[in-house]
Amino acid sequence: MTEFKLKNILKLASMGTIAASLLLPLASGTPAEAAIPLRGIVEGFYGTPWSHSDRLEMLRFCKEKNFNAYIYAPKDDPYHRAKWREPYPEDKLEELSSLIQQAQKNKVKFIFAISPGLDIHFEGMAGIADQLAMKEKMEAMYALGVRDFAIFFDDIENKDARGQAKFLNWLETNFIERHQDLAPLITVPTEYFRQDMEEKGLIKPYTKDFSTLLHKDIMVLYTGEKVVPDGLADDDYDTACRLYHRKLGLWWNYPVSDYLEAKLALGPVEKLPRKKKLPALFFNPMKYSQLSKLSLSTGATYARSPRSYKPEKAWQRAMEEQYGQLAKDMEAFAGHSQHMLVSWAEIGPADGAQLRQLADAYWAAKDGKEKEAAKKKLCTEITSLEKSLNRLLKGLSPEILSTCRPQLEQLLRISQANRLGIELLEGNKSYQTDFDRLLQEVKEHDKEALVSEKSARALLTEIETALTAK
Repeated sequence: MTEFKLKNILKLASMGTIAASLLLPLASGTPAEAAIPLRGIVEGFYGTPWSHSDRLEMLRFCKEKNFNAYIYAPKDDPYHRAKWREPYPEDKLEELSSLIQQAQKNKVKFIFAISPGLDIHFEGMAGIADQLAMKEKMEAMYALGVRDFAIFFDDIENKDARGQAKFLNWLETNFIERHQDLAPLITVPTEYFRQDMEEKGLIKPYTKDFSTLLHKDIMVLYTGEKVVPDGLADDDYDTACRLYHRKLGLWWNYPVSDYLEAKLALGPVEKLPRKKKLPALFFNPMKYSQLSKLSLSTGATYARSPRSYKPEKAWQRAMEEQYGQLAKDMEAFAGHSQHMLVSWAEIGPADGAQLRQLADAYWAAKDGKEKEAAKKKLCTEITSLEKSLNRLLKGLSPEILSTCRPQLEQLLRISQANRLGIELLEGNKSYQTDFDRLLQEVKEHDKEALVSEKSARALLTEIETALTAK
């Protein structure tokens, strides 16, 4: 180690361990891993948008986690989508101005997005009018301080690739390039996941036209292999980039839950590219901004160092930072609320993996000592989970508890019913009344509070079936 490097490390060490750590890779001769250049959050979910205070807090969170961008794109803001031509009223302009100033203060790019695809025109006088209406709206945001813009064409029926590309190219030339301090546009196409871009191994007409005609500087975001895929392999990312003749940015739909609102997505970001360098990465969160921070924190860790990212370690660190003394209890609960699954979407780690393993061992065990040992381990796991849930119900802040109480209480009912059900299977009939009551309560709340569907909740169904067969 050179004397110069040693002196600098000692100097930084006097400023704190974080500052010193920045120079350690240089001292050791190991190059620091490059972060994804544009990384952050896209408020792009359906349903109730975040409040103004939620957004201000999220911008502070972005700074803390070294995210450098936030896309304003709430689907249910009428002036973003349904009424995109109309100017924002004064009170909303004041809120936006406040957000823009906060973003600038925190060195976070405030990317203002508009989704005009529901009723936009591309041809004739109506097309010209819509070009001018969009330019006027963007000029108003520019006057407030916005220097980054996005135009989204996702979730619409009109697949006019040529019209969309022509419209975006016109904005790039007549608005973006006429302001020297603006970044190139960002867009999302109508075919925005890879499996929708091809059919029978051939590129579909929309994707072919849009990708070919679009201005070379405009950044395209897509969601991976599916709308909500179970990870994105490096090779699959390469395939999508080849279709578009450019590096694609990634809009990652986790922990967003607008398609499964009864479930909370509380797991770590996982299964993202390790070898291929993404130019941009945005995480779409839940409508619950505070609960979203668990996953978003892990996403920030990934975005800073994709190759060395360890999901479980990042998740546990986020737990400790956000929940302090309740970290282990929150980890127990969140571990049963990670996996999002519907017919067209699957993402997130498996729920309750440890409990599922112990339950399988219990069912597989033979009579006698093996069965008793398996039962003891399973009941110990269930009892530990019950204790954690009770501590969370008593100790979480009112703000956070208000957003997760239904799932907490449902998992507690499930756990209690599982414990009593196992005793019933072992011949302890005194638990029958309480078990029946809990089982009925669980079923009454199943639709409004999904949790641990293939682990704790599945175990309860298995117990019910076994009791019926007796």
